[in-house]
Amino acid sequence: PMIVGFLFTGIIAGPRGLGLIGDIDAVKTLAEVGVVLLLFTIGLEFSFRNLLNIRRSVLLGGAIQVLAAFIVFYLMALQFGFRTQEAVLMGFLVSLSSTAIVMRIFQDRAEVDTPHGNTALGILIFQDLIVVPMMLSIPYLAGTASQETNVLLIFLSEVAGISLFVFVCTKWLVPWFFFNVARTRSRELFLLSVIVLCLAVAWLTHMAGLSLALGAFLAGRIVSESEYSEQALGNILPFKDVFTSFFFVSIGMLFDMGFLLDHPVLIVTTALTVLILKSLAAGAAAVFVGLPFRSAVLVGFSLSQVGEFSFILAGTGLQAGLMKDYYYQFFLAVSVLSMMMTPFIINIAPAVADRLQRLPIPRKIKRGRYTQRPGSREKLKLKDHLIIIGYGLNGRNLARAAVIGGIPYVIIEMNPAVVREERKKGVPIFFGDATQEQILNHADIRHARSVAIVINDPAATRRILRA
Repeated sequence: PMIVGFLFTGIIAGPRGLGLIGDIDAVKTLAEVGVVLLLFTIGLEFSFRNLLNIRRSVLLGGAIQVLAAFIVFYLMALQFGFRTQEAVLMGFLVSLSSTAIVMRIFQDRAEVDTPHGNTALGILIFQDLIVVPMMLSIPYLAGTASQETNVLLIFLSEVAGISLFVFVCTKWLVPWFFFNVARTRSRELFLLSVIVLCLAVAWLTHMAGLSLALGAFLAGRIVSESEYSEQALGNILPFKDVFTSFFFVSIGMLFDMGFLLDHPVLIVTTALTVLILKSLAAGAAAVFVGLPFRSAVLVGFSLSQVGEFSFILAGTGLQAGLMKDYYYQFFLAVSVLSMMMTPFIINIAPAVADRLQRLPIPRKIKRGRYTQRPGSREKLKLKDHLIIIGYGLNGRNLARAAVIGGIPYVIIEMNPAVVREERKKGVPIFFGDATQEQILNHADIRHARSVAIVINDPAATRRILRA
């Protein structure tokens, strides 16, 4: 699998491999930049509107999985002599799974909209949300936060401040900002504005004492709720694979192969323990949600690894003095091994699930009570429809004819003022550049009967035809 290749590339090229790159501080900086860009795209693809479709998986399944994994590994850490604060951090780190790896594999296998894909997505969304209070709690666990004021009051104030900031930006600032940027009709300016917004919000949260990565995730969340989210995602998607690759290569560079060779049995045993216990926790959560037993097994296997958010938490814990360098390297070794094994584990999961089905399990558990609807990113879900690209004179005439003829249709338009005005009238129109594959997919082009390109731009028309 590609992800394994990225990790190996980092291990080989890094300062502890062939030494092609020897500056460890530069590598850590690059890894942080990679995380910032990766989390921005994850935040951009995530919308609270989709939570209604998979709310049971998010709220119940996510809470059970995180709590069960946290308790198990917290108690194990205490048994091995860790202090309470360190054990809490260990519980945090291992309770999270990799959104980037799991969703990428499910997308490649076309399993995002399956029952186990929906449930895994719901649990991952909960993990992405719960990481915020986890991250905010680290300074207090380490005792580095100010002791002059009530710790809980400061914690709640930071949460309230971040929530207010996200709400104001989502409701007023970002829509106004992107409306004016989109009016310039400049693709370059729009792309730069998206990137600048990501970096600006990340920098502001960093100045407030939080991580750059958290700010980037929030920036993606802010943009995702605006009417320009599809265009922003379309602009960013070509870079997404680069960001993801960059992040995993950077993680591989931080991995110490010598450390693994010095403690091979301990690290491999720990990695297998993590994979097994996390599979059980996630599988149990899926059963509680109401998934059939076979699907619950698939969910358990898919969420068995340690996630990318855990690297952020581990780095923060290391800086705060909650984790020694030895345990940081140990955690890196176990995490990278679990990530490498994930694609293979997901591949064998169906065969294992079929064998486990033969066990004398109660019929009620085998059948489950799954009633969820698909929870993927919102689409228009039309069929045999007409896609009208451009809403000038010809586009308006086509739309009128479609209404009279009873033909379902959707309009893609680059003028934000027209989109805003027509949306108020109930016209099925959205803002986007139809030269981008993401925008055409949002219009459900695979199920469309025909596409009418009615724009006065021959070069753009050719690019749309190629897309």
